[in-house]
Amino acid sequence: MSHLDRAREVFDIELAALECVRGQLDASFDRAVAAVVESLRQRGKIVVVGVGKSGHVGQKIAATLTSTGSTSVVLDSVDALHGDLGIVNDGDVVLALSYSGETEEMLNLLPALKRFSVRLIAVTGGPRSTLARHSDVVLNVRVPKEACPFNLAPTASTTAMLVTGDALAMAVLHARGFKRADFARYHPGGTIGRALLLRVREVMRAGDRNAVAPQTLTVKEALLVMTRARSGSVSVVDRHGKLAGVFTDGDFRRQVAADDQVLGQPLARVMTRRPVAVREDALAVEALKIFNERNIDDLIVVNARHEPVGLVDSQDLPKWKLM
Repeated sequence: MSHLDRAREVFDIELAALECVRGQLDASFDRAVAAVVESLRQRGKIVVVGVGKSGHVGQKIAATLTSTGSTSVVLDSVDALHGDLGIVNDGDVVLALSYSGETEEMLNLLPALKRFSVRLIAVTGGPRSTLARHSDVVLNVRVPKEACPFNLAPTASTTAMLVTGDALAMAVLHARGFKRADFARYHPGGTIGRALLLRVREVMRAGDRNAVAPQTLTVKEALLVMTRARSGSVSVVDRHGKLAGVFTDGDFRRQVAADDQVLGQPLARVMTRRPVAVREDALAVEALKIFNERNIDDLIVVNARHEPVGLVDSQDLPKWKLM
């Protein structure tokens, strides 16, 4: 078997495992979501605990929960018995990950956890295991087999745990009414935060860098306006100052090829009418979407009165780390 065939076999095994675990979802999942939502409503948190590979998966699940507004911490099952149990409070939910449900470190921790008024959710492939029997809710992640040729290394089982954790986090997100703006609050420093928090007015070119001309101006005069603004386009306005059209470098090249008298023509005769525009209070991510969909270089920004107040140049987007 080639390396490529082996890779495809692993994908097939893990996809089949996920289909199996998906089929095992039942009312227990609803109870798990309800328990987490109620705990968070009461200012509690989610304590994620696991051993070995399950512990690594637990760290990712905890990170996903926290980044989507569900306060979560990771508890080391060994250190918990030597002081770290202090992070657990009454009202918390404990998400315990153990595929066998019989991991010694996890079972040693159970009596200590039972001294707290917490809800215990087991994510396990052993629905009749010791861990499952002592849990309030059991999420069954049993898989037909591992992707390991010896059926030993946790592979399909850890993938199933990870996806189940993602499903729980997304269901809790939905149940709590978590919004796009909330997501941005938790990611202020990254690309996600910039895309979700920045407004168009913060990234647009304005003032002297925003080329605007009345539609009675000639093409030659409009080119001078564009040159002063160092812009590749000019927003054309009617007698009320509202956006009527746009004239670009590309338009000029096409027009002059067909009519060498174009320099004396008024903008009203050569402009592109009803140009694409975006409101100044729109999110920058909306402008990015327009650039991607329309394949344009410049995007006119208008205010509530449909007056051109700025321009977003596609060349500026990398500077704002929006591309």
